[in-house]
Amino acid sequence: MVSLILGKKGSGKTKKLLDRCNEATRQADGCVVFIEKDNSLTYDVSHKARLVAADDYGVADFDCFYGYIAGMCAGNYDITDIFVDATLRIGGRDYNELAKFISRLQTLSDSAGTNFTLTVSADKADLPGELHALEMMEATC
Repeated sequence: MVSLILGKKGSGKTKKLLDRCNEATRQADGCVVFIEKDNSLTYDVSHKARLVAADDYGVADFDCFYGYIAGMCAGNYDITDIFVDATLRIGGRDYNELAKFISRLQTLSDSAGTNFTLTVSADKADLPGELHALEMMEATC
């Protein structure tokens, strides 16, 4: 399953994502991964989750980002949840490319049995129509 947490900058998306991640680490039977752009959330993510910074691995666009995530799932078959903060800052601000990326993540989710939750700094109305079928949560402070 792929879920999105939507809202403008400062709306509380990261807080909701952290809450969901930390709850997943308490309940998960497998590994939980938290991906961020840089190392700014080191002290906020539970020590039980694997925290990785996309910048440390040269992730520069959505194709690269998908390969990065697919490689994680291929290398560790028991990842139950992957949480991604600042999705557009990592992959780029092209909403059509975001839609393709999320479609590929949905296929990966189905085959690997991994749940994905991503923050996206946008309103639902800004996103392509094919994304409207996903579980979306609006962030509010």
